[in-house]
Amino acid sequence: MKITAIESLQWPDHPRLLFVRVHTDAGVVGIGETVEKVAGTRGALHGIIAPLVLGQDPRDIEGLWRFVLDNLMYHGYSGAELRALSAVEIALWDIVGRFYQVPLYQLLGGKTREQIPTYNTCISFGSVRDYEMWRHGEAAALARSLLQDGIRAMKIWPFDTYSERSRGQYISPSEIEQALIPIRQIRDAVGSDMEIGIECHFRWNRAMAERIIRTLEPYDILFVEDPMPAVHLEEIRLLSQRSSIPIVGSETLMTRWQVREWLEKHVTPILMTDPLWSGGLAETRRMAALADTYGVPLVLHNLAGPVAHAVAMHLGAHIHNLFFVESSRALYRTTYDVLTDYAPRPEDGFFVPPEGPGLGLDFRPEALADPHLRRQVSEGEGKAVGRRAMGDHWEREDIR
Repeated sequence: MKITAIESLQWPDHPRLLFVRVHTDAGVVGIGETVEKVAGTRGALHGIIAPLVLGQDPRDIEGLWRFVLDNLMYHGYSGAELRALSAVEIALWDIVGRFYQVPLYQLLGGKTREQIPTYNTCISFGSVRDYEMWRHGEAAALARSLLQDGIRAMKIWPFDTYSERSRGQYISPSEIEQALIPIRQIRDAVGSDMEIGIECHFRWNRAMAERIIRTLEPYDILFVEDPMPAVHLEEIRLLSQRSSIPIVGSETLMTRWQVREWLEKHVTPILMTDPLWSGGLAETRRMAALADTYGVPLVLHNLAGPVAHAVAMHLGAHIHNLFFVESSRALYRTTYDVLTDYAPRPEDGFFVPPEGPGLGLDFRPEALADPHLRRQVSEGEGKAVGRRAMGDHWEREDIR
């Protein structure tokens, strides 16, 4: 079996999402996805990744992934190139699952759990206006609505707006009081029935992060996510040591090599990564295993499309040290079953993984027929067929 084409798909109503289809001469087509900064990722996919994988056997996932990564490392492997590689790698796993007619979690080695715990990130999209509810005085109603939908944990970011004036260098007591309003509303309305996570989007210095966390301590907060940019390992480690609330970090750490130092230095008690950014399925599993050797649980960042959600479900079912999988009803209610035949819904705080084969979803024919769909295809024999040595494809005169 050989890879015959790499296809990218972007629907204008969902501009953050870039989907990938990997076609084979056996007629098996695998689906992948990545999210954000789509223009650069599309360029990397067709200009860099596709020439390396066209003509190769899609079942050789590990060999292909390492071959591509070794070539990317010449100029730094993170960013658009790694997002594109992640999408392709996910599609390769989907191909193998479809070829052998088994769900992806079985290819990974089977399940460690039947249900995957989730929290709802309270964004808005389409008809679902969760962000406006908690941001403008209706946090109590939002919490009740989430509970009715089978969601037992939620994440909001009430401190972010106050970082803008000082660029994250100062937050006043009165601003903190304002930021605490939705948290108090949730606790007063539903008590401990709802877990609350606080997102900080890397916006604060350590002094102000400590001030914020002290004010959160009476509210039994589940976690505080990324209070500082992940480049400040030592400062975040000090913050974690002084906080009674677990710190989560960081979705901006790419691959096991960046995670290694984070774990060695015990920077945060909970690790987070996104399979669509940090290398794909197998690399996320390696990161999870590395974290497990330190007794550190993992959150799967998941704020994208239906393929991303399916990936998180299969990984969440498989890895031992899962803490939570992020999700957003603003996305799975408005986007997933518009583009695909996949319509997951949580029950009592949990999702269940799709049963495959592969990832267990396909694009709707009407979505693929959308005249506004932006489609780009790379096809042909490729320029590195059969090659595995690092960088040896650059010896080819036609691609210098």
